[in-house]
Amino acid sequence: MLAAPPFPVIVLSAVFLLIAVRQTGMVKLRIWQIVVAGAAIVLVTGQISLQAAISYVDPTVIVFLLCIFIVGEALTESGYAQHLFYGVFKPARSVGALVLLILFSVGIASMFLLNDTLAVIGTPVVLLFAEKERINPKLMLLSLAFAVTIGSVASPIGNPQNLLIASSGDVSNPFVTFFSYLALPTMINLLLAYAVLRLFYKREFRAERPAYSRMRITDADLAGLCKVSLLIIGALVAFNIAAVSLGMGGGFSLAYIAVIASLPLLIFSKKRAALLMNIDWPTIAFFIALFVLVGSVWQSGFVQGWASGLGVDVGSVPVVLVASVLGSQLVSNVPMVLLYLKLLAYTHISAASAMALAAGSTIAGNMLVLGAASNVIIIQGAERRRSETLSFTDFARIGIILTALNVIVYWVFLGA
Repeated sequence: MLAAPPFPVIVLSAVFLLIAVRQTGMVKLRIWQIVVAGAAIVLVTGQISLQAAISYVDPTVIVFLLCIFIVGEALTESGYAQHLFYGVFKPARSVGALVLLILFSVGIASMFLLNDTLAVIGTPVVLLFAEKERINPKLMLLSLAFAVTIGSVASPIGNPQNLLIASSGDVSNPFVTFFSYLALPTMINLLLAYAVLRLFYKREFRAERPAYSRMRITDADLAGLCKVSLLIIGALVAFNIAAVSLGMGGGFSLAYIAVIASLPLLIFSKKRAALLMNIDWPTIAFFIALFVLVGSVWQSGFVQGWASGLGVDVGSVPVVLVASVLGSQLVSNVPMVLLYLKLLAYTHISAASAMALAAGSTIAGNMLVLGAASNVIIIQGAERRRSETLSFTDFARIGIILTALNVIVYWVFLGA
């Protein structure tokens, strides 16, 4: 007879279920509201102490998000992000070409600017394109979500979970390792994303050229500071690459890069108060609550018992790939990687297995909404700015098929 799951697991399952049905009926709930309620329940019922809950919250991720949201808000408020995207997307002569440009330009940028950054910046821009060119906003949001997810797979600084894996000690020379294992399959998967989107939105892929109107900078002073912030990000990323390649250590941490990049805006901008007020605070609350929920689940011992009961090698490429994809659907990819790295704490895994964890945990974001934090950022940003959204079904009906194809591609390259 199977034992009942611990209460934190029941709460986490209920959170997942509510997120799936949140847009049905009379009550319209936001993702962050559901997750915060779940965290409050495990705290109030004593499933995790306040001290333990605080210890499970990763300050690096929270500080990074706070500061990168400041940069993202400034890029949007100044019109500089729209201006840059206009230059990139201008050559597109059809909706199909526009989708292809979004996938590859945003995807490649996500390897170096971090996918959550592109999610913050890209959401209002693709919605603006959808409005101006009368393109289905769901197609634009899905293109952005798949681009930032798939593109970020191939870099140790593409997303927070990759950074955790790269700094775990199991990956030597992270940039060379990530690129050599994951760059080619990532390009193939971007093409697959285009093919799947074209299949599901074939009516949108019309032949005529969208009537682009120039997107001008609305605040030149703020845009100038945004340029400085982007240059700082680029310089620090380049320094990190050089530092690792030359054996000088890991360079600046993710949080430091975001903090330093936000300083010009916080110090010199007259709109600093407005920038702070308008950043995506609900997503910050979502992350904090999610760390608390995952912490309570880990303390319950359920994950450890479940993993040992499977009787499989949790460090093998196939197991890591499948487990990370499925596990990320329950707790999102960053907490899942934290849990999986705890399971592997006393096991030295191969470079291929480490890359499988990076690929699986990241590509999981293409499957369901909760698979990646960037999905939450995009959806909450869309709901906050233009009352657009992607429902659980909108995402899943395309994402499940795309994720299956993505997993096969990475399995072929990593398992060979």
